[in-house]
Amino acid sequence: MTSPNGPAPAPAPDDSPLPARPRLIATDLDGTLLHDDKYVSDRTIAALAAAEQAGIEVFFVTGRPARWMDVVSEHVHGHGMAICANGAAVVDLHAGGKLLQVRPLERDTALAVVQALRDAAPGTTFAVELTTGIHYEPTYPPFHQDPGATVATAEKLLQAQAQAQDAEDESAAPVVKLLAHHPDLTPDGFLTVARTAVGDRATITRSSPSALLEVSGPGVSKASTLALCCAQRGISSDEVVAFGDMPNDLEMLTWAGTSYAMANAHPDVLAAASGRTVTNNEDGVAIVIEQLVARRRADGR
Repeated sequence: MTSPNGPAPAPAPDDSPLPARPRLIATDLDGTLLHDDKYVSDRTIAALAAAEQAGIEVFFVTGRPARWMDVVSEHVHGHGMAICANGAAVVDLHAGGKLLQVRPLERDTALAVVQALRDAAPGTTFAVELTTGIHYEPTYPPFHQDPGATVATAEKLLQAQAQAQDAEDESAAPVVKLLAHHPDLTPDGFLTVARTAVGDRATITRSSPSALLEVSGPGVSKASTLALCCAQRGISSDEVVAFGDMPNDLEMLTWAGTSYAMANAHPDVLAAASGRTVTNNEDGVAIVIEQLVARRRADGR
């Protein structure tokens, strides 16, 4: 799916770093690769294809679940793999989003996080993201993209799944993320409260402009799963170029040898990345990829 191309944006800033020989590009989707209309521009599609043709692998690394990857599934080349749910799942987009690896949030841990956040931030509501779909509490913001969801308290959802974990039942599917929403706290304020309350029992981050937190298993992040995928390919962090815009990208951007924050990025991301490009709506990722490919061709490599 594509959206019409607008005027060609300005090039990336001259002081943005370019690695000597990148082997892999890791890019977030929403707010980074995708325009705000959630489409991939023609320019970006061409840049992704050019990178693969030049021998640079591309990984989509996103907080989205596998079932929301249709927007880019036609534009992954070669390996066909993507990292979803903030590192909790590796999927094969060539095989319709088939799960290749799951790094779950254990149900007992999820229940402990629910209780800790109810105590620390009264009014918090929850959704439980499984490998098979999402389920949520009655007062959680409506999820129109998942009309088949079960509606119940987080405790009931998680306990039911725990009781059914040895049964042939959808409720036994692994938990990949716990979502926590607060109607009044600021997004960063809620994140601080949650991390203090939960500690190292789980990984907590956010990617939404609202006070919506994403909870994964301890040590599970975009960066840690990307590192595993790179290790399987013999690719070092120095050979990776990463792009992102929100706090859930921070670990990935600091792990990669070269990283770019979008001009529309969260202040913490702008501070952490080694370089900066223009906004997602100006095809900031494509601009950098074009420069990488052009230099590789000029070097004859």
